[in-house]
Parts: sequence; C-alpha cells; structure tokens
Amino acid sequence: MTASRALRGAADVSEANIEKVLRAAEEIGYVTNHLATSLSSQTTNLIGVVVPSMSNVVFAEVLAGISDAIQQSGKQPVFGISNYNAEVEQDIIRDMLSWRPSGMIVTGLEQSEQSRKLLAGAGIPVAQIMDIDGEAIDINVGLSHADAGRDMACALMKLGRSKFAYIGSALNKDVRARKRMEGFRAELEKGGLSLVTSRIDDEFSSLPLGRALTAELLQSGVDVDCIYYSNDDMAAGGLFATMAAGIQVPQRLLLAGFNGLEFLEGLPVRLATARSPRRQIGKEVIRILLEAIKHPLAPEQRRLVFHPEIDLGDSSF
Repeated sequence: MTASRALRGAADVSEANIEKVLRAAEEIGYVTNHLATSLSSQTTNLIGVVVPSMSNVVFAEVLAGISDAIQQSGKQPVFGISNYNAEVEQDIIRDMLSWRPSGMIVTGLEQSEQSRKLLAGAGIPVAQIMDIDGEAIDINVGLSHADAGRDMACALMKLGRSKFAYIGSALNKDVRARKRMEGFRAELEKGGLSLVTSRIDDEFSSLPLGRALTAELLQSGVDVDCIYYSNDDMAAGGLFATMAAGIQVPQRLLLAGFNGLEFLEGLPVRLATARSPRRQIGKEVIRILLEAIKHPLAPEQRRLVFHPEIDLGDSSF
C-alpha cells in the first residue's frame, strides 16, 4: 500500500520512501498500470486531442504547443486525426472516451450531433479550439474566422484595391476557411464591392493547387487587382503562377493568404497574410484544461479569444 501511494505521489508518504520506491521501480522495470488505476479514479492521465490533419503545418504547430505546455503536468496527450471527416472524428472521440481521459481537446465547433452528445456527457472538461464562431460545449479557445476574413477585406480595401477574386479549396470540409471567405465577402459588400470571380476546388489546399487555380484565373482574362486565398499555401502557389505569367506582385496584383506561415519569409515577394497564434492556442488550451480538471471554472475563464495580426507584406510599401 505504501508503494502504491508513493507511485501516485500521495502527500502522506515521506520523500525518503517515495525515492526508495521509485528507485526500486526503475531497477525492476516496473510500469504503472494506469488502466487499473482508472478503475478506482474513473479517469486516466490521458488528454485526448483530435485534429483534422497532420500534413497541414498549422495543426502540427498547435500540437507542438500542446506538447510544450503539458510537460511536467503528469498528463499525456493522445492524438487522433480525422482527415476532416465527421464520422471518423466521431469514432475517434468514442474510442478515446472509452479510455477514460482526464480531458478532451477537439478542433472546431462543428462536430456531429452524436459527437457533441458524447463529449457533453463524458463528465470531463472538453475544449474546442481554433474557432469561436458558434456554440461551445464547454471550454473554447481560438479566433473568429469570420472576423479574420472581414479584417483582411477591410485592410485590402484601404490599400485602394477594388477588383477582388477569391481562390480556395475544400470549403465543404474546411469550415474555418469557408467562414473566412464569407466574412471577406460580407465586408466587401459593406464597402459597396463584390467578388469579381472565384475559383474553388474540392481538393485540400496545396501550393500546386494554388498555382493551378491562379493560372486558370489569369488565363480567363478577368480583370482583378487582388486575390484572397483560403490560406498561405494556396497564396504561395498563386505567386509562382503570377511570376510565370510575368505579372508584378503586389504592384499589379496583390495576393493575400491566411496563417502567417514561416515559409512566406523565403518567397521572392512577401505576401499579405493574417498571422494566427497557433502554438499559443495549443499552450493556452492546456493551461485552461488543467485548471478545469482541478476545479470548476467560471464562464469567463472557459473562453479565450485570439485576434490574428494582419501583415500586408510588400504591399505595405
């Protein structure tokens, strides 16, 4: 019983005895059976984390922030990837909850009805991240993508641009990108403008796709002076398409993306973008979740809103 309490870090065991037990456990290669522990405590030390993609550096940085913040907490993150599929996400959530995690982190606010029921009834803190445009189950850490789109449209109109095009991808699956596009379009209409044209593909975003869609738009001969992209990958592809066509960026055609990815600094032209605090979101959601595991939080403590920073790149000169 003393050894069991020592391994759990119980306060009624002396430091000397804890040290002896840990040294003995290391010598014999003992591994704590957390599953057995969960039978009495009703939870394990696991934190379930569900993201839609790992090929997208955005979510890799979120996970890096989570990993940084969770160290020394006694908790371990377990990751699942949904590939933007609501049914896959639902299966992952159900499987993770069967292991009795201490808390759950899921991406976005648009989980299926069944997933929301599972999370709401789990009896543990649940955090939804990256988006605040909707109704949260419990904890909510992220940014308004609708506002991000509106802010970019406002900034570009202030630069004197008036003939806008939009190029995006997988808007039927990437809800946050769709919200940015809708916010962008709404702000244009508020300013008496509208999208001249758009190109939207069902494939997920990539630099080659951004290049192909931009080349298609340029070849159509439509007169535009600014293209807003669903993200930086697509915008970077657009830059290579304009270079191949001999079009000056940003003088003749301004290109704007979203996320503020590091690779933009290595491009021949600094594109306009909005910098999202991805790593910080990962760190802050763990901080709030760990507090919620210890004690109930007030409503204002369960919501944290970030605001992307507009960077107009070379367009600002």
